[in-house]
Amino acid sequence: MTQIEPSKAVNCRPVKVLLIDDQPIIAESVKLMLKDEKDIEFAYCSDPTQAIKVANEFSPTVILQDLVMPEIDGMTLVRYFRVNSKTKEVPLIVLSSKEEPVVKAEAFACGANDYLVKLPDKVEMIARVRYHSQGYIRLLERNEAFDKLAKSRAALQAELGEAAEYVRSLLPPPEEDPITVKWEFLPSQELGGDAFGYHWLDDDNFAVYLLDVCGHGVGAALLSISVINVLRTYALGQTDYLSPKSVLSALNAAFPMEKNNQMFFTMWYAVYNKESRCLTYASGGHPPALLIDSSEKIHQLNTDGFLIGGIDDAVFNEQSCTVGEGGHLLVYSDGVYEIQKKDGSRTTLDDFFQIVSSHQGGKSALLDKIITEARKINGSGPFIDDFSIVHIIF
Repeated sequence: MTQIEPSKAVNCRPVKVLLIDDQPIIAESVKLMLKDEKDIEFAYCSDPTQAIKVANEFSPTVILQDLVMPEIDGMTLVRYFRVNSKTKEVPLIVLSSKEEPVVKAEAFACGANDYLVKLPDKVEMIARVRYHSQGYIRLLERNEAFDKLAKSRAALQAELGEAAEYVRSLLPPPEEDPITVKWEFLPSQELGGDAFGYHWLDDDNFAVYLLDVCGHGVGAALLSISVINVLRTYALGQTDYLSPKSVLSALNAAFPMEKNNQMFFTMWYAVYNKESRCLTYASGGHPPALLIDSSEKIHQLNTDGFLIGGIDDAVFNEQSCTVGEGGHLLVYSDGVYEIQKKDGSRTTLDDFFQIVSSHQGGKSALLDKIITEARKINGSGPFIDDFSIVHIIF
């Protein structure tokens, strides 16, 4: 097996040795030791008062420094190197004629990484130079990797922010008459796949829908936007948009997960007829909508359908109920009730039900109450998932 000599080792960065010593003979000796090491660059500074300047310009991977020099104390110079921004992490080997343990201890206390009594053996010198330089080079490479990662994350966050604003721009404006609709959309830091919409299908029938794509990021947001645009533009062929189960079946056929980067979504879709006050609804893997009647009794509206895009030919069912005078409806994503607490646990759907059922401020203030309680639990930072909720007062 072929062995690679230390001098032949390949580094993406060169080993750069800077010697600070007022004796030219020492410089010549060190230079001679290193002359056959083709990957090692050598620089020499005989004036300790210029050491910091030379180091800043040369960018050494290791510094060799004497302790006894004119004009400046060697220990003081070690301290200067350690407070200088460009050299504070560069390995520093004291190269001194002093062998006293107290002197060595003081050098280490000042910030030296190693101590050699000059002049050491050539093999030992080269080994220590390489050892300290390689550690420093790895530190530089790690820091550069962290910097690149930070820049990449910043760019990603900017993209997620733009995507979140785009999703928000597509959400419908609040309604006032004859149906009052208010909503809140709080995108998570990584942007989930929530989106919702509502519009009049004709003079009598009002559709409302909310979906949640699996996963996070721009891809999930783009899929949710695509679904919303399909519903808005009636682009599902001959689908009966007055029939929630037909809409979910058509979406399941139009958005199979194998054609959408293995992403699926949950959805709740309903149609309200203002003349009959009949609400017909269907759900695909989505949390139940909550219908609250005039006596403040809560009814869970769910048809236990399969998630959208998961399997071909999934069967969806629909149910109907009558909305009495004073009734109102909450449609939401799981981010509304799965909120992370300070201890790392998460709230549950039952916790959300408790917030809704305990509200005493009237239906017009219910949405504000839910948002306030959610922020109390979550704190001031972003939610772990998109927080999307629609409140409809009939």
